[in-house]
Amino acid sequence: MTGRRSSSRLDVAGPAQVFSTAADLGYEHALSYVSEDTHVATVQGLPLHAERAWPHLDPDDLVIVPGWRGPARMAGADTLRRLREHHAAGGTVAGICAGADALGRAGLLDGRRCTTHHTSQDELARLHPTAEVVRDVLYVEDERVVTSAGVASGIDVALHLPSARRGPYAASQVARALVVYARRQGASPQISAMLRHRGHNDETVHRIQDLIDAHFTRRLTLSMLADAVGCSERTVTRLFRHATGLTPLAYQTALRLERAEHLLGQGATTETAAREAGFGDPRMLRRLRARTEARR
Repeated sequence: MTGRRSSSRLDVAGPAQVFSTAADLGYEHALSYVSEDTHVATVQGLPLHAERAWPHLDPDDLVIVPGWRGPARMAGADTLRRLREHHAAGGTVAGICAGADALGRAGLLDGRRCTTHHTSQDELARLHPTAEVVRDVLYVEDERVVTSAGVASGIDVALHLPSARRGPYAASQVARALVVYARRQGASPQISAMLRHRGHNDETVHRIQDLIDAHFTRRLTLSMLADAVGCSERTVTRLFRHATGLTPLAYQTALRLERAEHLLGQGATTETAAREAGFGDPRMLRRLRARTEARR
């Protein structure tokens, strides 16, 4: 994570807590805090300490730029260069709230979809006219460049990344451990399918979703789900549809499609993406993608 003067503490602490909790659950993450100044003031008045030396970065690493306030809105030339180089090497970069501006100044928003806090969207569009600023969404991911809206949406971003890399069950575990309302609704297709359909309080349905999240690439019959929660098949279907608006099979299909889209975005062939996502036939994946595109 890299920052500058007058950072928002939650921009840093929110994602850090998500990754720290993920590590506690066995999803290892090593966190480093880097700034151009070792003493970083925050708008909340509680300062942060960071290192000036950057760690060695691999393509699997994520660099998060928190937002900041004050006259020093521009990240330094060395920081911008490192952001460009990390992305060019295959790494992922994220800007929380006004941190999107640093990604824009690094040239990473050119021709890409992005977002930021609603009070800064006009300015972002003015400063980076070749970027496509998407309004009224929590966050956007476009070719390993992730940008988010307000400070709390940094938590949504941090929960989305384990879902994309390790599957939706990982994000579900972290969200429940944090006791956060991480199942927020949003208009952006970048919001995880798992998060979109978790906005309910039915613990039985959450248990069914946990099972599907953990094994969404496998064949899960209705009888298997019913046995797991001690309900009849008819009750499972009724409860699930009432809580999520979907059948268990439709929910599993949404997770598979999201996983396949992620793999395709990373350069996988349709055949590979279909196989890895649990589709037995790539033609099924093609039909589902065409149907989804027709609805947009």
